Order: sequence, then C-alpha cells, then structure tokens
Amino acid sequence: MAQSSVATPSTALTAENMKATMSKLQAELTAKYGQDQAVRIRRGLHQVVEFWREDDGDVSVYEDFVRKNFAGDQASLDVMFDRFQRLLEQLDGHMHEIVREFRNQQDLDIGPVRTYDETFGGYDPSAHVLDDFFENKLAFTVLLNFPLTTLDERINLGPKWTRRQWAETRLAQRFAKRIPAEVNLAISQAAAESDNYIIAYNIWMHHLVDDKGQRLFPPKMRLLSHWNLRDEIKADYVDKENGLAKQRTIQQVMERIITQTIPQVVIDNPHVDWNPFTNQATPTAVSDSDSPAPADAKISDASEPSTRYAMLLKTYHAARLADPYSPTEPTLIARRFEENRELPEERVQAMLEQVLTSPLVRQVAKLIESRLGRPLEPFDIWYSGFRPGSKHSEAELDAIVAKKYPSAESYQKDIPNLLMKLGFSSERAHYLANHIVVDPARGAGHAMGAEMRTEKAHLRTRLEKSGMNYKGFNVAAHEMGHNVEQTVSLNEVDYTLLQGVPNTAFTEAFAFVFQAQDMHLLGLASPDARSEALKALNDFWGTYEIAGVALVDMAVWHWMYDHPDATPEELRDATLKISKDLWNKFYAPVFNKKDVVLLGVYSHMIDSFMYLPDYPIGHLIAFQIEEQMKKAGNIGTEFERMAKMGRVTPDLWMENATGRPVGAEALLSATEAALKQVGGQAQ
Repeated sequence: MAQSSVATPSTALTAENMKATMSKLQAELTAKYGQDQAVRIRRGLHQVVEFWREDDGDVSVYEDFVRKNFAGDQASLDVMFDRFQRLLEQLDGHMHEIVREFRNQQDLDIGPVRTYDETFGGYDPSAHVLDDFFENKLAFTVLLNFPLTTLDERINLGPKWTRRQWAETRLAQRFAKRIPAEVNLAISQAAAESDNYIIAYNIWMHHLVDDKGQRLFPPKMRLLSHWNLRDEIKADYVDKENGLAKQRTIQQVMERIITQTIPQVVIDNPHVDWNPFTNQATPTAVSDSDSPAPADAKISDASEPSTRYAMLLKTYHAARLADPYSPTEPTLIARRFEENRELPEERVQAMLEQVLTSPLVRQVAKLIESRLGRPLEPFDIWYSGFRPGSKHSEAELDAIVAKKYPSAESYQKDIPNLLMKLGFSSERAHYLANHIVVDPARGAGHAMGAEMRTEKAHLRTRLEKSGMNYKGFNVAAHEMGHNVEQTVSLNEVDYTLLQGVPNTAFTEAFAFVFQAQDMHLLGLASPDARSEALKALNDFWGTYEIAGVALVDMAVWHWMYDHPDATPEELRDATLKISKDLWNKFYAPVFNKKDVVLLGVYSHMIDSFMYLPDYPIGHLIAFQIEEQMKKAGNIGTEFERMAKMGRVTPDLWMENATGRPVGAEALLSATEAALKQVGGQAQ
C-alpha cells in the first residue's frame, strides 16, 4: 500500500530531488555515525534508490525511512542481522511446509488426484512475500544496510570474506530483484502443470508387442518416462536372452515420445497393446491392471498432439515474465548460470565439451564394444556394465530389495544401518535418520529438504504393491544423499542464511555419492581396486551421456529466446534438429550412426526450467568429492565436513573441500588410469 503524502515540488520523486536528498543524507549520516561508515552509507542509499518506486513514497518518505532504519554501529547491525536471519528461517520454513502439504496428493502415491488437488499443488503461498517485503519496506531495510554484490565480486573477493560477510551477502541477494507476486505465481503454476504432465507419463511395458504379438516385458511393469525407461535399458544388459530386443524396443518408445508420434491412447493405459515399430495400437486381451477397461474406450493410432512441447513453451513463457525485473540477468538462461549456479555458461559449456571431445571417449567405447561383443547401438549411451552388481539380473535385485523393504516404513527404519555402512557413526546415523521422513512417490522419486531446523527432510521413492524394487532402491539411495546433505547443511551450518550448497549440482553430487554405493548398501559388493576402476569408467561414460543432454537443454532454451512466438510444432522440430546436430557432432563418430534424437528424451527438459546442466556438473563435482573421501578413508565424516560449508561460490567451496576448483580433470585422470587397469580384461 502506498504511503499517503502530498508531494510538493521539493518532495516529488524526481531524479534531481533524489540526488539532492541522497547527498544531504550522506553528509548527515556520516556526521552522525563517523567517517568509517561513509562507504556503507553511500552504498545503502544507492541500493534503496535503485528499487524505490513512486508507490513507495515521495522524497520525504525516503528520507524518513533512511533516518529510522540505517544501523550506524556494529551493535545495531548485529541485532538487525540476527533478527532477519531468525525470522526469515521461520518464514521460509513454514512456507515450504505449506507447499509440501499442498503438493502431497500429487507427489505421493496416496490415491487419485482431483482437479482441486492440482490447484492446491500449483499454488505458491510465498508468491506475494517479495512484493510484501518491498511494500512494508523490510526489503529496503536490508538493502540500506547490507551489500548487494556481483558475481565477479563473489568470485574474486569472496575467498577473503568472513563467514558473516558471506551470510550478509546472501541476505541482500534475496532482495536483488523486485519481481511481482503475479509473476512468481505464474511461474509456479506453469511448473506445477508441466510436472503433472510428466509424473503421469507412464508406459505399460507388458503391452508392448512385436510383429508376432510377443511380449518381452513382465506383467504389471509400468515405467515412467524417461527415468524408468532409461533404467530398464540399464537393467537389461544382464538379460542375455531378451535384453537386446528389450533395449531396442525401449529406444523406439523413447523416439516416439520425443518425436510426438506416440499414439495418445497408449500413454499410461494398460488396456491397449502397442507395437512401437509399426506404431499400431490395438485392444488388449491381457489384463494386468487393477482397473477395468472403460466400456466406451476407443482405440486409435492418433498421435499425442505436441503436448510435450506445449508444456515446455508454457514454462518458457512463464519464465520470461521475470525477465523485465532482472536487468543484470535478463533471461532465465543468465539467471540459471550467473545467479543460481554462479558458474558462467561459457565455462560450463567448456567443461562439458572437454569431456565430450576427450580421446578417452573412443577408448572407453571400444572397451564397451569388446565387453558386449557387438558394435555400439544408440541406447548404449546408458551402458551400465561397469557397475558393480550388474551381474545380478533385475529380477534377482527386485526380489532382494522387496524382501528387505516391503514398505516405506521398513526403509525408514533401516536408514541408520545404511548410513553406518557409509562411515557415519552410530550417533550421527541415528541423528540424521531422525531428520528424514520416507514417503511413497507417485512419480520417479525426489528429495524435499526442510527450510527450518524444526522441520524434517522428506525422501520420496516409488514403491510397488509388492514392495520396493531395485529401481526404487537406487532412487532412494540417491534421494537419501540429498536428504543427508539438506539436513547437515541446514542444521549444522553456522548461519542459516548460508544453508545449502553452492548450487543444485553440488547436492546432486552428494546424491550421486550415495547412489554409487547402492550395491554396497545391499551387501552385494564391496569396493576394491578393480571395482573402483570400473566405477571411474562408469562415471565417465555417464558424464559423457548427460553432457550432451545438458547441451540440448541449453540450446533449446536459447532457441526459444530467439523464437519467442514459436508454436509447439516449431519447437518440436527445433528440438529434434538440435538433438540430431549435437548427436552428430559428439556421438555419431563413436556410435557410427547419425541423426539420433535420444538426447532429447529427458523429462527434466519439459518441467524443470533448464535444470539438466546440473547433472553433468554434478558428476564432475561428485568425482572430485569422492576422490577426497577416498583420501580421507571415510565417506561419512568427509560428507559432513563438506556439507557444513554452506552456500558460498562453487570454486571456493570446492577448494576448501578438495584443494582444487570445479573441473573435469579429476574424472579424466581417473578414467585414463582405469583404462590401463581394466582395458582388455574380461567382463
């Protein structure tokens, strides 16, 4: 609400009046608080004016606000800092709690989702907070007293800052933009709508048939795109009888999804058979679902409309709404790299291309071919044969996991034991487990951390009626890594304003560390020199795969910004071209097949606002972290030491954690050594 005051010519909000007022206040406050406060005073006056609007009041209102709210001595500044830190934790925590509760019906496998559930899930109660904080001038209080910084300053000066200075920097950053509530709400609604589309995109695998009507997959297998489809490809390497046929079938399914030639009727439908090669859909005579077929069901080969790309366009148009309010990072692309990741896009692209163009790629590819006994096919970008435990069939692993974890509660009870296997002390393992709640996920699974110290982190993983399967356990291990990081970096950090890690790639790195130990957690493999070498090869090949996927995501967002009026069909065609072009550049010379579109299959591209680059960066970071953990001889203690460093810049964090900045060198060096150890040996 604007403060009512009648502006006279001397108090009107003009550039000339504001300049004169700022000069007057600079002299007045410096005389009052001393010359050593002059820089803070000048900076604070300018930071407030940068965001001050006519609705906020005239010059006299500005003067009154500054005089009342400038903390001119350290004691006053300390009180202000402590108050904002404590109350913002409460605000963030309770808002996050509300969002989690409002999304539960959508996120968890606890019954049908009604239309009003979708409305609840798309509502963001915190959307108006930023508006409110500028309107009631709490945001201006922060801007008057704490410094806004540039990325260059954080990178170049940050290593010399105290922890308190870092916390003040993060406090001020909260108010570095004045984005209206309606924009934040529109972004949340677009994210929720695209997320709903993705979490319902299942394929009933028993209903995939070949030309002879044969079914390669077992009854009741319902796989989510893309996560479960990709993981099934990985699992099928141990199926010597039908594995190759299954993988070729899944590749065809993926290509139909990407090209939007998949029949609409087969999506999440157990009452239709589908031959993905001929693209024919027919009524099924096989029932493997608990729901009866609709009496009026009509079977058609009509393709899904360009829904996938319409959803992506919605996220783009929603993200663009924030562009005018972000003059220093005027696109989502810039905000993702400069603000969220604090790594310039050019540097990230260079790191990814360093992996993609490494001569090690061809050497690892030749090793995979020798282990498979055949030339590589495109789906072999997901080759999993280096992983320990890959000699077990998926069915064997499913049986082992289902017996151990028939329910979410059984996994919950076992978390302390799992953490102790990773080197956490009994006391710390139980402490961390008590801060994690396990929920059955409707989708592939995710981790939802707490935002205040009295709350708990939530681990969501998929549970079938027969219990958790191996895919669910692998996801749970990954999400548990997130949850442990989230718990430590919130509850153990010195300032809650520094809670978390530098960017999403770092929490992904911690999650990868846990996920890579899944066979060890199941008691099926213990690390030794050979398994460590195989793991390095697995990590390298996984990074090679996801680096290309990330470049597709980045290029697609650049294309959307270059073509703001594009239709879903135009975006589809552009995405296919980008996927093919990047495949032809970085993969076709290795796979000897051109114009493959598989790099465009990731569901994150549709609902996660250019999230995918965090994965390859996360792989590189994870490898650096794991190398340090090996040197220290313990995952648990090093995990906690690193997670307590909080949200500083990526290189500063990594140098404190491992002694080197973020980069691909550790992974490339380990891959070269692993090839010397493993190359040419039998599988």
